[in-house]
Amino acid sequence: MQREHSRRGFSISHQKVVLEIDFSGSLWGYTEITLIPTNSNLRTIHLHSRQCTIHSVSVASHQADFVHHDPLAQINISNPQDCHTYPELKRKIYSALAEGDEGELSIAIPKEVSLRQTGHANHSIVNGRASEAATPEPQTPGPSFHTPVPGPEFMPIVVHIEYSLRNPVDGIQFVLPTDSYPYRVPHAYTTPSSPDAARCWVPCIDNLWERCTWEFEFVVPRYLEEPDPGHRGETGDFEETQESTPTVVVCSGDLVEQVAHPNNSNKTIFLFSQTVLTSVQHVAFAAGPFHVHPISTELTSEDTSGISQPLMHAFCLPGHEAMLHSSISFLRSAMNFYSTEFGSYPFGSYKVVAVDEMPVQRFDSSTLSLITVDLLHGEDAIDQVIETRHVLSHALACQWMGINIQQKTWSDTWLVNGLALYITGLFIRKLLGNNEYRYRLKRDMQRVVEWDNGSMPPICQPQHHDPPDSMTLPFVNLKAPLVLHILDRRLGKSGTSLGLPRVLPKIFLSAMSGELQHNALSTHSFLRTCRKVSGIDLRSFAEQWIYGSGCPAFGFSASFNRKKMAVEITMRQDSPAYKALEHNEVSKLLNKPVPFFEGQMTVRIHEADGTPYEHVLDIRSPFKRFEVPFNTKYKRIRRNTKRYLARQAAAQAAAEGDAEAAEAIGLIDMGFGLEIWENEKERENWKVADWTEEDEQVMSGATYEWIRMDADFEWIAAIAFEQPDFMWVSQLQRDRDVVAQLEAVHALAKQSTAIVSSTFTKTVLVSNYYYRIRCEAAMALMHCAVRRLDFLGLFHLFKLFLRYCYEPEDANQDLFAHTYVPKPNDFSDLAEYFVRKSLIHAISQVRFENGKTPSVVRQFLIDQLRYNDNTANPYSDAFYICTLISAIACATVSVAPPERGELLREEVRSEHTTEDANLMKQAVDEVSRYRSMDRLIPSPKNVVTTAALEFYLILTTANLIPNDLRVFFPLTREGNYTQVRIAAFDGLFMSKWYTPAIMRYVLAVMANDPSRGVRRHVARSACQSLALLVSMGEMKNAIKDTESLLIEEDGSLPERSKEAKKSEVDLMIKVLRKDREIGKNEVLREFLMSLALAPDVDQEVRWGVIKLADIVLRGVEETPPKVTIHLPPTPVVEAPPPLPSVKLPPKPSRPLKTGGPPPRPVPSAAPKLKIMPGGAQARSVNSSATTSGAATPPTRAGTMAPPPVPAKAKGKPKPKPVNGARAPHLPKAQSAGMSLNDLRASRNALKKLKMHKSAVLFMQPVDPVRDHAPNYYEVIKNPMDLSTMGAKLEAGMYKDRFAFEGDFRLMIVNAKQYNPAGTYAHTEAIFLETFFEKLWNRIQKTLEAASKNAEPTPVETLPTIVVKKHVAASSKPPTISVPPPPPAESEAPPRPMIKLKVGGSHVKVPPPDPSKKAAEVPKASQKTKQRKPKAIDEAPPPYVDDGSHDLLQEVIAIEREKDEEKRTRKTKDVPRESPPARASGSGPPGKRRKTSADDNDSEMLSLAPSLSRKEKPSAPSLSSTPAAEPFVESAPKASVSKPKKEKPSNLRDHESAAEPPRISIKGKEKEVVPSSTPTPSKPRKMQASAPLNEKKCRDILKAILRVPECIIFTQPVDPERDGCPTYYEEIKHPMDFGTMTQRLNEGKYSTMEDFQKDVELVFSNCRKFNPPTTYPVNCADVVEKVFRKEWAKVIERKLSFAEKRSLQAMMTQLVKEDISWVFREPVDPVLLGIPTYFDVIPKKDARDLRTIRQKLDTDKYDSVETFEADIDLMIRNAITFNGADSEVGYIAAGVHDRVKELLSGVKVGSGTKKRKEGDKGTPQPSKKVKLG
Repeated sequence: MQREHSRRGFSISHQKVVLEIDFSGSLWGYTEITLIPTNSNLRTIHLHSRQCTIHSVSVASHQADFVHHDPLAQINISNPQDCHTYPELKRKIYSALAEGDEGELSIAIPKEVSLRQTGHANHSIVNGRASEAATPEPQTPGPSFHTPVPGPEFMPIVVHIEYSLRNPVDGIQFVLPTDSYPYRVPHAYTTPSSPDAARCWVPCIDNLWERCTWEFEFVVPRYLEEPDPGHRGETGDFEETQESTPTVVVCSGDLVEQVAHPNNSNKTIFLFSQTVLTSVQHVAFAAGPFHVHPISTELTSEDTSGISQPLMHAFCLPGHEAMLHSSISFLRSAMNFYSTEFGSYPFGSYKVVAVDEMPVQRFDSSTLSLITVDLLHGEDAIDQVIETRHVLSHALACQWMGINIQQKTWSDTWLVNGLALYITGLFIRKLLGNNEYRYRLKRDMQRVVEWDNGSMPPICQPQHHDPPDSMTLPFVNLKAPLVLHILDRRLGKSGTSLGLPRVLPKIFLSAMSGELQHNALSTHSFLRTCRKVSGIDLRSFAEQWIYGSGCPAFGFSASFNRKKMAVEITMRQDSPAYKALEHNEVSKLLNKPVPFFEGQMTVRIHEADGTPYEHVLDIRSPFKRFEVPFNTKYKRIRRNTKRYLARQAAAQAAAEGDAEAAEAIGLIDMGFGLEIWENEKERENWKVADWTEEDEQVMSGATYEWIRMDADFEWIAAIAFEQPDFMWVSQLQRDRDVVAQLEAVHALAKQSTAIVSSTFTKTVLVSNYYYRIRCEAAMALMHCAVRRLDFLGLFHLFKLFLRYCYEPEDANQDLFAHTYVPKPNDFSDLAEYFVRKSLIHAISQVRFENGKTPSVVRQFLIDQLRYNDNTANPYSDAFYICTLISAIACATVSVAPPERGELLREEVRSEHTTEDANLMKQAVDEVSRYRSMDRLIPSPKNVVTTAALEFYLILTTANLIPNDLRVFFPLTREGNYTQVRIAAFDGLFMSKWYTPAIMRYVLAVMANDPSRGVRRHVARSACQSLALLVSMGEMKNAIKDTESLLIEEDGSLPERSKEAKKSEVDLMIKVLRKDREIGKNEVLREFLMSLALAPDVDQEVRWGVIKLADIVLRGVEETPPKVTIHLPPTPVVEAPPPLPSVKLPPKPSRPLKTGGPPPRPVPSAAPKLKIMPGGAQARSVNSSATTSGAATPPTRAGTMAPPPVPAKAKGKPKPKPVNGARAPHLPKAQSAGMSLNDLRASRNALKKLKMHKSAVLFMQPVDPVRDHAPNYYEVIKNPMDLSTMGAKLEAGMYKDRFAFEGDFRLMIVNAKQYNPAGTYAHTEAIFLETFFEKLWNRIQKTLEAASKNAEPTPVETLPTIVVKKHVAASSKPPTISVPPPPPAESEAPPRPMIKLKVGGSHVKVPPPDPSKKAAEVPKASQKTKQRKPKAIDEAPPPYVDDGSHDLLQEVIAIEREKDEEKRTRKTKDVPRESPPARASGSGPPGKRRKTSADDNDSEMLSLAPSLSRKEKPSAPSLSSTPAAEPFVESAPKASVSKPKKEKPSNLRDHESAAEPPRISIKGKEKEVVPSSTPTPSKPRKMQASAPLNEKKCRDILKAILRVPECIIFTQPVDPERDGCPTYYEEIKHPMDFGTMTQRLNEGKYSTMEDFQKDVELVFSNCRKFNPPTTYPVNCADVVEKVFRKEWAKVIERKLSFAEKRSLQAMMTQLVKEDISWVFREPVDPVLLGIPTYFDVIPKKDARDLRTIRQKLDTDKYDSVETFEADIDLMIRNAITFNGADSEVGYIAAGVHDRVKELLSGVKVGSGTKKRKEGDKGTPQPSKKVKLG
């Protein structure tokens, strides 16, 4: 606050407000603010003022210039008509709110006003406040608010502001009569409609901590005109006292006087004064014709005079007087209680005003509480009394804590709110009793334990400087008083203190005396006061319960050790909140979950003699075994023993008044003496169960009666304690503590036995129990209503309820067949009233095993509603009727999981029997009858109508009755009670409210409805209902289809399902945005922005509308801020200038960057660079050869070295575009040689990486200060992050996508290196890396396919370019030192095909000089990234023969043959390659399109055109390896036998292509890219023109005909019957499903395509004849969707049953043979001592017989050829890694031959069968016969 003053330059000491109110929506007047400058440089005064119109301002009586700018009222966006611009609106609202914090009204101090200093600070004494710089006051310790050093003081200045306010939106609420509410009484009041509501009605400093004294003057009409003059007299002088109510103003402060206006006798002036320093946020007033009810003082023994009791008044509008009297009568006792316990009332008076249309339940201000009229109740109310008393007593408590004393910082809100609720609880204890108080504490504790599971923050967060979030504030308000309660218990145990009752008076006294500076209480000073009073160190307590989150979960077990005569108690403690956030470092830092709670717990053991002994367990570790000494040697008391009989006699004597016996009454059960329980006949009637003899023996052997954990209620914890049921029964019957009884009820409810049912029944019957326990026992009886016990619990419930009904004539009447006619209601016994309601609830929740309620229960509930008689009851039965209606709704709905029947629609419908329908009809009729009665004789607040609407809502949601909007819609209109309207809107929102007409109405209500509460509810519900409708299944089909499609595309179900959990919300939003009726809703798009931009829109409604837009519309991103954010990390040397003269020796180490854009190399060097980008490895291998002094080691492609200056040799002019290799107009991003495809892929990958949720930590470079990593750059020498990668990518600093990939991997390695395993950053790095692997694999496959399509054209020219290059290179060694930028062609993509084979076959470099290539290959093959030699004039690195030299020679020879052959037949290449595409059907092109579609990215789609031609698979990646060549020669039969199985036209082509064509000649796309053979990403589809499969066609028709909407397509159109005489004139080819069935029977269809065309003809005819959106077209849409789904299943292709069985048999045979031992299990590099295996053979290409068998068993192969391709890949992998001449190589060749031999039988058999049967899915047995 001191900082605020110094920043602002002044503080306020006094403010006067003069207002005239005319009750038509406007007020006007002026305010005078007395401010004290704190700075001599003060020139401008900034005040807060919204909505007001400022007319004039004067400072010290001099007119002053001012600027009034309300940023919230002047929000405009670039395109208001475009609904997609809502993000811009959101941003501008945020900035307007921030701008408004500084002040909307700026006043220039006139030159005539001088800031004069004064010598003393006593100016503020006059204004009722000691100056902050005057005599320093003692203060409570705290971190802030230090007393400033006395400095210069200035004379006060008065600022006079004249203003007016008309039709305010916030701050002031005018309630006026309307056509819908003609009898509403006009009144006005201040309302907390927004956080800045105060500045909306008066210019001020809108700050909670800016406090001053106040003076108010209100001018109002003396009388207001009556709304209905016909019924009431005109407001004239002669009727004033009789008919008219004078206007009254109630305001914060004390009423000074009420005087007549000096100039107008029809006006009255009210003057108020508030001498206690008060914030403007705690100032309120209300004006209207209120009825005044003074609350009289109480004459007590302590205070007989009553003089010291402050004045208290209550106000209400005319017509509510009776309810006001009954609602506030208790307030005086509350005032006296608070004053006595916590110090005198801090103000002079207290007022309560009940007003209409309050947006919140209550608004507390200084001396005044505004409450909603809904809190008032009549004399006949029961339920609402408790709530009203709690709310009003809390309002009064807030005057002490919350108004007079407020939080020091926002993080101390928990303390102020918690103390107010704590002292309210103490008053409730006095008012309603200790049982009610403890019961509420226990229930609140259970709610906190459920809530505080890791999702909630600590109740005090000192690092947060903003107000508590509205989502967490209810939790803080719930937990804070409980924390104070357990603090009180711990303070009280210290022995030197009485707990908080000793602490709180000290705090209130310090506030009254001025010792508590600014009356601001901090957590620190509060704990310090507690420590002073009690002497206990509370640091550990504060860390656990105040500054930490979570609650402990205890598990206790107890056993008696007879040797030690001790009870051994084992304790185990867990922290669910800590476990939930264990692996989430960010959430752990924010929420601070406590891993372990320590403290003391009291255990109370009730020993055998009935004496309770307390023991304290000191909990200091998560697990401990305590030994508690035992004090008595007696055993438990059994029935029928002398001691038992003695106890009975004692109880009888006590009942007769024996004082001594009464002292021992504690030993007796609470239910002792219950007559019906002691009568044997009655016991039989009640089916009372007794303990068995075995039970008695066990009980007699027990050494203690029962044990209570945490008997003193000192922990907010979940305590699980197991003890036998008889001990729980003893605890329930004999422990007088209501919390112990509640724990026993909850424990016994988990044990469904006859004894438990009888015990609960007895509990309900015994009136000595507190009524809450009886209600809990009644609810628990539901758990005993199970078939295993013959529904004994239900019998007991009926028997208990029979007390309120007429007795059956037959004493032995079957209660399950009895008609229960209730006696006339008499709710005089309030406990019985609540028990009766609980019995109703419990009965309604009884269920059969199938989830349905027994019909006897439903009939019982209907009878209670039908025969209810309240004529003689002194109390209202409205809430009882609501309970019955709610119970009937609950009982009617089944609780079976498929509640709406989505999963078992037919079955669920068949279960709805005639009896169910009859009962439901009766229920609906009865509820409708009560709804009609409620219209004629309204219940309080129309609660019966509200309950009826909720009844309809539940039944329509459960799909039991049709959703009839005629029930809900009329009740949403103005004129109905607010709660009724809200319930009706709930019903409306659970229907298809997004239809244009209803959507228009809903938006109109949001914009114009007079009730702020309704507007806000509608805005909130609009967003929430969409989520509910989706989760209920209204749009579930769309979500399921989309999700399954994504899973299929991904190909990996477990990973996809894991991601699906994360993206479920995104998926829902995606579906909503694409939905025609929601995302494309024209009404929504038309009015959304105009509603959000309306100047008079409520702030919560505006946020609701923006949230709705956020869900259903895709926002237009604003680019400028993003550019500003992302530009800084761009490397400084982004576009290096051309420096041709620089020849740096280290350049060879940088070819991976290959520098800037300027193209300057010689023509001879250009071809060399054309090949280089694909193989950075070759450049790094040759770096020592390219320049003599190049000592720089090869840099990883991923290292973030400074951008290299692309200095090229001077003698390298710009190359001529040889073969289109280098064009001077390349984009900057491709300046280093990156191909266009690589660039697109990298950009796409980067975009998706940045969108990933784990990418947050990697978006920007590490800042050692910001990220708390001071030694980061000492550990990490090559930092990298996503923004730097993006900058490098756009600056053209990557030569190919692999350099980009390397940078990403460097970033991940850095993260893992710096952050230990298990930390948040390390885990996020792993998640991001996993996501990148999947993404990158898909991109690789797509680019490989694209490169294969792009190969044939340049493949002939490549060899000539390469030859030129080599000649040039050998003649000019220096030109090789720094390669110039490469061409942007398809040369970069071959990088993934990094085996030597790719270098040879693709580039054709070996012919000029095989020996030099041979010298290089061995090292390159080890690194698996060889491309071609880059320099041949310097000596290469030392050559070490690893056995692949001979293989290389063979490769070179084969490549030479291929070159020659290609030259001779290049003109025939394309024609000869097209037949295989036709031979393979539509599979390969379609399949490749699916693969590319996996990226779900249009850019990726453009990279992968259809692979209809078969290119030479030199590109296919790692499978085409040099080591595969010797295998071709060693097993020539295999290489020849494969082509024979395919079309002969492919033979020569594949022979010339050596090994790789062996893989692709199957005619299957899968073999074209062997590396992608693993798990096809989507099942292959067969051609629609395949031979007809009659069975599948019939299945499709059956599925279609099951759809209800299909009925109009089942028979031909009859123009007369169907009312469409011109149908056959417009539709020339009619078709329907009946005709199709007939044609199918007659064999008219020959192919699947014919069948498909007829189905589509049905839909096209329908759409052609009927206009869009008509019923027939909608039906066609539904049926077509079903057809598409079924058709997709039918045309999926997979192995036939016979093929699969044959292949499985073949695999079994192969595994049994010894030859296959090498391939049976996956390779384990660690076990086999070959750590480099996965460097040579990528994991995704690894194959073995077990993996192949698993894929076969799970239908991952769609043909025999794909299976064979995997076998071939396995063989090639073995030869690639081990060499053809190794032992494994020979075994591999043998396995290959054996597989071919076994496969030949499979293929011949299946081929014959296919020729005979086509592709029919015939049953397995017939296939077996054919195969045999």
